[in-house]
Amino acid sequence: MREEFIESIKNHQSAFELNLPDETIGTLADYYEFVQKNNELLHLVAPSSAEEFAVRHILESLTLLEHLPLKTRFADIGTGAGLPSIPCLIAREDLRGILIESKAKKVKYLEEAAKHLHIQKRVSVINRQFEEAEKGDISFVTCRALDKFAEKLPRLVKWSGKAKLLFFGGGNLAEALTKNKVLFQRKLMPMSEQRYLFIIKSAQN
Repeated sequence: MREEFIESIKNHQSAFELNLPDETIGTLADYYEFVQKNNELLHLVAPSSAEEFAVRHILESLTLLEHLPLKTRFADIGTGAGLPSIPCLIAREDLRGILIESKAKKVKYLEEAAKHLHIQKRVSVINRQFEEAEKGDISFVTCRALDKFAEKLPRLVKWSGKAKLLFFGGGNLAEALTKNKVLFQRKLMPMSEQRYLFIIKSAQN
């Protein structure tokens, strides 16, 4: 499965305007295997083929990179399996991430993943609901699979303050942003008809 994952990254990365070094792809494969090892117990991601994981979880997460300036410090809300933050931290050594996850077992998994992938010095894992977490000096907030995302959106926007927002979602998220009068741009994910990256430069009036 590792070989299939690596081949899928190499075959499809150009569609995402990426050209990843072999070393980075190897570390992403280590991450893929770590997720699979823990997935049955923790239900981190829905069952998928190595190719689907490579495209939907890894390459889509890496679409964040073009929006993150050098040495960005960002927060990932409801990190879960480590998406989108861990692939980005693997691909860019200048990035630092605050991973906010409310479930204790997933927090332990994220801490172990960071050590396994040798990114622990650039990662802080916080076991809190995002409203209770200290966000510190961050310039971006991202979120990919937060439970009841649309319902929590107003609180998330308020918590984010002046930070720019980079959210993954579909039509429901677009409706929620519009309802809350949040101006956004959205970019359709390559190889998808309904998944988008929402880019929000100024969420607070």
